[in-house]
Amino acid sequence: MKRKGFVFKKYEAPNQSPFEKLFEIFKELITHTSGDFDEAINWLRELDKEYKLTTAEYTIDDFIEDLKKKGYLREEIKPDGKNGLAITAKTERAIRQQALDQIFGKIKRSGQGNHKSKSPGIGDEHTGDFRNYQFGDGLDRVSMTESLKNAQINNGIGDFNLTEDDLVVEDTLHKSQMSTVLMIDISHSMILYGEDRITPAKKVAMALAELITTRYPKDTLDILVFGNDAWQIEIKDLPYLNVGPYHTNTVAGLQLALDLLRRKRNTNKQIFMITDGKPSCLKLKNGEYFKDSVGLNPNIINKCYMMAQQARKLHIPITTFMIAKDSYLMQFVREFTYANQGKAFYTGLKGLGEMIFEDYETNRKKRIRG
Repeated sequence: MKRKGFVFKKYEAPNQSPFEKLFEIFKELITHTSGDFDEAINWLRELDKEYKLTTAEYTIDDFIEDLKKKGYLREEIKPDGKNGLAITAKTERAIRQQALDQIFGKIKRSGQGNHKSKSPGIGDEHTGDFRNYQFGDGLDRVSMTESLKNAQINNGIGDFNLTEDDLVVEDTLHKSQMSTVLMIDISHSMILYGEDRITPAKKVAMALAELITTRYPKDTLDILVFGNDAWQIEIKDLPYLNVGPYHTNTVAGLQLALDLLRRKRNTNKQIFMITDGKPSCLKLKNGEYFKDSVGLNPNIINKCYMMAQQARKLHIPITTFMIAKDSYLMQFVREFTYANQGKAFYTGLKGLGEMIFEDYETNRKKRIRG
């Protein structure tokens, strides 16, 4: 059985049960097979033959039974009418958490799950830093403990006297909110030349979704895919995401991204775009598609530049993660980025997740408005 693009390394974490050991591998396999349980289990059986993952006391069949008992599998009717098994929402969540751990590491979660801006003032999160009371500060901001301490130092304890000069308030930081649209290229080139580019892309999307929903619940994340057309997908759909026989309609993706962000009330908005190919498709007004896979068609790329400029007018930066390093594509991305005044990263698959995470955090800090 071919396992192209998947490298298995034998690893046994301490104090893991047989189920936990297999479950770690299974989550990785189910991601690579785009949610196909039967294919993932076939891979697992092949790996078991090669690496002796199970014992006579705990087999792959025992593992499958445990998946059912623990709520990771459900019964379903296959297209051929036969009964089968499929993963549940609980498994989807476990896959997203694994992606988060793999890509972003064990991130400490803040108590209330919100970002902080760099601008101190009248905000809603305490910093532990104090400043002198100023006219207009609310009395609820006054730190009585620190103010009384100042009064004793400044006026002595024999004849207690508290003046305005003794009052201090604790600085606070404004909590911020960010609306992000993540665009994922699912054109055929994402699996060309023997390189699986779609699996790392959807892992990043799952990790980012898990990060936002668990650590920054006031932020919003919308995910869309683009090929000949563009359409929005739900977070729960990510494990099942696959590449299609599509060209790359970048314009359609950007149009949908801007439409989604226009509906958001958050001040801070941004677009992340993961792509590996050149824009090669446009949908015409008559519903037909104009396609050109040879070089960079000026009609197509000029439409891309127009969308970049439109996003700039709406104060929506676009960060492009280009999984290709062809010189002419890099030139297009540079022109596109200039039109938007956004950012671009020319990257391979390694480190893609860490780069997106760091950029997400940086953008939130830079674009905070008091």
